[in-house]
Amino acid sequence: MNIALRPSLTLDDRFARELPELTVPWQAEKAPDPRLLVLNESLASELGLDPASLRTPEGLRLLIGNLVPDGATPVAQAYSGHQFGGFSPRLGDGRALLLGEIVGADGRLRDIHLKGSGRTPFARSGDGLAAVGPMLREYVVSEAMHALSIPTTRSLAVVGTGRSVLRKGLLPGAVLTRVASSHLRVGSFQYARATGDMNLLRRLADHAIARHHPEAAEAGRPYLALFEAVLAAQATLVAQWMLVGFVHGVMNTDNMTISGETIDYGPCAFMEAFDPATVYSSIDEGGRYAYGNQPVIAEWNLARLAEALLPLFQDDQEQAVALAVESLDKFRGQYGDAWSAGMRAKLGLSDRLDVEVTSPLVDELTTLVHAERVDHTSFFRTLSRAARGHADSVRGLFVDVAAFDSWAQRWRALGPDADLMDRNNPIYIPRNHLVEEALAAGTAGDLDPLGRLLDAVTRPYDERPGLEGYAAGAQEDFGTYQTFCGT
Repeated sequence: MNIALRPSLTLDDRFARELPELTVPWQAEKAPDPRLLVLNESLASELGLDPASLRTPEGLRLLIGNLVPDGATPVAQAYSGHQFGGFSPRLGDGRALLLGEIVGADGRLRDIHLKGSGRTPFARSGDGLAAVGPMLREYVVSEAMHALSIPTTRSLAVVGTGRSVLRKGLLPGAVLTRVASSHLRVGSFQYARATGDMNLLRRLADHAIARHHPEAAEAGRPYLALFEAVLAAQATLVAQWMLVGFVHGVMNTDNMTISGETIDYGPCAFMEAFDPATVYSSIDEGGRYAYGNQPVIAEWNLARLAEALLPLFQDDQEQAVALAVESLDKFRGQYGDAWSAGMRAKLGLSDRLDVEVTSPLVDELTTLVHAERVDHTSFFRTLSRAARGHADSVRGLFVDVAAFDSWAQRWRALGPDADLMDRNNPIYIPRNHLVEEALAAGTAGDLDPLGRLLDAVTRPYDERPGLEGYAAGAQEDFGTYQTFCGT
C-alpha cells in the first residue's frame, strides 16, 4: 500500500474547541539543545508523516512542541482522580500537553501528546520535566504492548532536551511524544461531575461517544451504553494484561482510559516469577495495585465512572444507581470470559472444550506455578514443546516434577495445539533487567542496547537465533526489582 507522507505536521484542536472547560492553553518550555534519541518510523508512516522530515531540526521542534503546528492549540488537560483510593479533585496534566489531533493515513483520529514538556498550572510542586530513562521506558514498554496486540497508547519519539533534570541527582532531560486514540480518562468525567455543570458532563459524554463508542448514540439510553462500552473494553484490556503478566503499577482513575487503551507507563513491569502479590512500584507499600488485584481495581475504578455519570443515566437517583449497579455487575463475567478464552489459547486448548473440564485444570496450574514461583513467560512458551512431545525443558522449571507430570498428563489428553500456543505465548517481553540495562545505557548516551531490546520485543512470538539472552530471566544477583513514577 502506498502511503502519501506529509512533510509537516498539521493538527486539529477539536478537544480544545469542544471542551474548553477541561483545558488550559499552554506552551511547551523551550529545549536548549533538542536531540533525537529514538523515532518510531513505522508509527510515523501510519500517521502519514515523513520520518525524514521529523529528523530535521524543524521536525524535532515539532515533536517537542517548540514549533506549534498549523491548527494546533496546545492545552494542558484538566481531570480528577482517585490516587491509591483517595480522591484528588484537581490533578490534570502537570508536565504534559495535548498538541492536538491528527487523522492518520488509515483514517483514524488520534491525539499527539507530550510528556516532560514543562510545568503547567496543574504541576503543583513538580518541575514539569522528565528524565531520559522514564521516557525510554514508556517507549519500549508501550511498543512491546502494541506488538502483543494489547490496546495501548504508543510512542512516536523521545527527544533529549539538553536540559538537566534534578531527581536524586542530575539526569539528562527528555520529552516523549505520545500517540493515543484520546486522552479521555475516568478522571475526566470525575472532574466534569465535580464542577456541578451537567451541561459540561453531557458534552463530555457526547464527545466520548462520538470519538470512541459511536454505537452508543443509537441506544435507548446512550450514556448507559457508553458506560457499558467502556466497561467491556476495560474488562478485555485487564484480562490481556493478566495473561502476559503485565503489572501496571498505578491504576488510579486518572490512568484508566475511556478508549480501553493502556496509558501511563510509570512504575510498570512484567512479572517474572508467578505470584499474584507481585508489586514493583516503590510507592505501593500496601499492594493495592499488585498483579492479582488488577481486575478488582478495574471494577472499582469503573464504579467511580458510574458515579460520575449517574445524572445522565436517569433523573431519579435511585433508578440511576440501580441501572449503574446492573451494568457494573457485568464486569466480572466479561473479564472472566476474556481471561478464560485467553488462557485456553495459551494452553493450546480448543474453545469447544467444556469449561467444567478446563477450569479445574487452569486452577490447578495456577496453584502449581505459584507454589514454585515459576517464570510466567518461560513456562507458557516452553510448555508448547511438551505439546510436541519434548517435555524436558518445562519439567526442568519445577522442583516437584511429579506434581507437574500429573497435571501435564491430563492436559496432553485434551490434545493441545502447539502452534496455537506459540501464537499466544511470547518468548520475548521487556524483562526488567534488560529494560534497566537499556535505560542506564541510554541515559549515558548509548542507545544500542535499547535498539536491540526493541528489536526483540516488537517481534515477541518469533523465536530467533542469537536472542537467547532476551528470553531468559535475570540472574539472582539482580535482586528485588522496584520501579518509580518517573516524576
